[in-house]
Amino acid sequence: MASHRRPKQPNRARVTVLTTAAAAAVVLSSQAANAAPSEKPSKGEVKAKVDKLYQQAEQATEKYNGAKEKQEKLQKEISTIQDNVAKGQQELNELRDGLGSMASAQYRSGGIDPSLQLFLSADPDDYLDKASALDQLSTQQVDALKEIQEKQRELAQQRSEASGKLKDLSSTRTELGKKKKEVQNKLGAAQKLLNTLTAEEKAQLAEEEDRATRASEREVLKATNTDTGGSASVGSGSGRAGAAFAAAQSKLGTPYVYGATGPSSYDCSGLTSWAYAQAGVSIPRTSEAQTGAGTKIYSASQLQVGDLVFFFNDLHHVGLYAGNGQVIHAPRSGTVVRYESMNTIGGPFMFGVRV
Repeated sequence: MASHRRPKQPNRARVTVLTTAAAAAVVLSSQAANAAPSEKPSKGEVKAKVDKLYQQAEQATEKYNGAKEKQEKLQKEISTIQDNVAKGQQELNELRDGLGSMASAQYRSGGIDPSLQLFLSADPDDYLDKASALDQLSTQQVDALKEIQEKQRELAQQRSEASGKLKDLSSTRTELGKKKKEVQNKLGAAQKLLNTLTAEEKAQLAEEEDRATRASEREVLKATNTDTGGSASVGSGSGRAGAAFAAAQSKLGTPYVYGATGPSSYDCSGLTSWAYAQAGVSIPRTSEAQTGAGTKIYSASQLQVGDLVFFFNDLHHVGLYAGNGQVIHAPRSGTVVRYESMNTIGGPFMFGVRV
C-alpha cells in the first residue's frame, strides 16, 4: 500500500533567515547601482596636495641636511681624537721604556748603602761623582713617573670623549636614516598623486610654472636694467653678495635634488651655501643655520641683490634675492634652479640676511 505521508514543511526560522538575506542583497544591489562613482580630484586639488607634500619633504630635507652635517663633523672630531690617542699611546710607551732603562741602570749599580760604598771605594772622588749622577737619575725617574701619570690621565680623557662622540654618531646616523626615509616617503606620495593626472593636465601645470618663471625673469631684467640712482632693491648686486648671486645665476636650470650641494644639482640651502662659497664666503649648510650668517633685514623693501631670503615659519626654505621682489632658488623636487616671485613661494617671507 502506498504511503500517504504529508511532505515535510521547511523550518520557519530557516525561511526567515533566507528571506532576510535575500532582501539585504536586493538593497545592497540597489545601493551599488544608484551610488555615484567616486569623483577624481581636480587638477587644482592635486596640485595643492602635492605642494603640501613637497613642503613637508623640504622640511625633512633640512633636518636631514643638519643630521648629515653633524655626522660629518663628528666623524672628523673622532678621527682627530683617535689620531691623538695613538700618538699619545706611542709617547706613553716611550716614557715607560725610558723609565725602564733608568731602573735597569740603577739596578746594575747595586743596592749597597751609600756610606758603605764610600768606605769601600778605592777612589772616593770618583765615587762622589757617580753618587751625584745617581741622585740626578732618581730625580729623572720621579719626573718621568709624573709625566707618565699625566699622559695616562690625558689618554683616558680622550678615550672617554671619543666613546661619547661615537655614541652620538650612532644616534645621528639613526636620525639621518629616519629623515631620509621621511623625505622619500613624502616625495613618493607626491609622485603618486601626480600620476593620477592626465598627460594634458600635467602639461598644463608645467606650462603654468613656465609662465611664472618667465614673468619672474622679466622682473629681474627690469631690476638689472633700471637706473634708480642706487636703490637698494635693484641692480646686479655688488661685492661678495653680487658674486654669490652671479654664481647662482650660472646654475639656472640645474635640477633640484634633496641633500645636494652642487655642482650638478642642489637643494635650497645647498644652492645658497655653494653660491657664497664661490664668492669666498663660508656660510652654514642648513637654512636655519644660515639665518645667523649676517644682519637680519625684516623689510622686503630694504633687500639688496644677493641677500639671503627666508620663508615659512620654521625657516625651512632659503633663496637669494634677485631684485624687484624676485628670488633665485632651488624650489623642490621635480624643478630646477629658477627665478620666482616672493609672493608665490608658498610660504610667508620671514626676513632677509645680509651676509
